[in-house]
Amino acid sequence: MRSVRFGFCGVLFLLVAGFVLLLVAMTVALAGSRAQQPATAAPSTMYDGIYDGFETPALSNLWETSRFAPGAVEMQSDVVRAGHGAVKITVRPRDMFEAGQGGSADSERDELLEARRFVSQENTGYEFSFSMFFPKDFPIVPTRLVIAQWKQYCHGLLEHASAPCSDDSPVLALRYISGELRITQDINKKFIMLYREKGEFRGRWLDFRIQARFTPNANGRVKVWLDGKQLVDYTGVTADHENAETGYTSPSVFYFKMGLYRNMMSEPMTVYIDEYRKRQLREGEL
Repeated sequence: MRSVRFGFCGVLFLLVAGFVLLLVAMTVALAGSRAQQPATAAPSTMYDGIYDGFETPALSNLWETSRFAPGAVEMQSDVVRAGHGAVKITVRPRDMFEAGQGGSADSERDELLEARRFVSQENTGYEFSFSMFFPKDFPIVPTRLVIAQWKQYCHGLLEHASAPCSDDSPVLALRYISGELRITQDINKKFIMLYREKGEFRGRWLDFRIQARFTPNANGRVKVWLDGKQLVDYTGVTADHENAETGYTSPSVFYFKMGLYRNMMSEPMTVYIDEYRKRQLREGEL
């Protein structure tokens, strides 16, 4: 009788031990899967950062869809910087047409606009990074083309076509014009060239990293790297004055867009974008 009881206890012990080992194995596997970088990630805080690897079949909700025409944005896997996917943006004549104001040229665009919950706050440092690929046959033309831009929200988070600031240029922009990469500011109606370089930027991935603190005061900052090489290190005013005359509220907020924004042109343009990240910088990082 004693040996029978021992056998039953032994079987029970083995069952319990096996169950415990199974739980441990499942926990380890789950931890490993969580350690991998997801295709898209929204932060619990902006210090954690935003990431979009454009791996999903549809554009993630990190982006608003109000700045591109139907069919202009395509999730594809033929041209990628990392992983298995990247977004392809093609601007065609009259996409998101916008008539010029006050003598400015008409424009067209297809851009990814960051969701409003991720806008940048005044006097706070942020880091943006993303990769862009211009095909070898990308048109080299003198047409104004903005490939990434940071704009100060006119009247806070509400845009008003009649406001003094409604047609203002971006406070910071990356431009690609006549085969030349340009990094510019437009502050208080003054256009500033921070950097320009003529070269062959087509047929390869361009890895951009930008750190910025937007403020109408002198402690603003802009730092820009391309492929690990620093191009800009600027300290000074990085936002427009905030008053009734300019239409900007205090404190201001700033939003980011990337893609293709240009003056009117008959020929289409295509760019591929991958590996987008944004995070808030901690005190002392900028």
